[in-house]
Amino acid sequence: MATIETATDREAIASVIQLYIDGAGSGDTDKLKQAFDERAWMFGSLGGQRVDVPITEMIGIFEAQPMGDSYEARIASIEQVGDAALATLEETGCWGSVSFTDFFGLSKIDGEWKIVSKTFAHTGGEMPAA
Repeated sequence: MATIETATDREAIASVIQLYIDGAGSGDTDKLKQAFDERAWMFGSLGGQRVDVPITEMIGIFEAQPMGDSYEARIASIEQVGDAALATLEETGCWGSVSFTDFFGLSKIDGEWKIVSKTFAHTGGEMPAA
């Protein structure tokens, strides 16, 4: 029988996603490393180019180029059954005008919620010229 989502689990999942938001916005690698399982991967496409990389590479991207002052993010949904969860995040103002919808897979590992996968859809804007 499936375990019903508890307020405690929902708060813990939201806290992990908030670590991602704070880390991505500021380039704080410690927060990002705390949010993700070290074995996680990110998958998505940006400007027609696939960006399928180990999470350590994503963390390096945010360290070199944080999302910036215009970055805003909102948790759109959290679904959880037992030790598995899915969170959806809406991001705007990334690197100025880029927006994304992120789907995070989370697992409760050794009693602690961790992001184990990130899949993103580029929903608007263009990356600034380097």
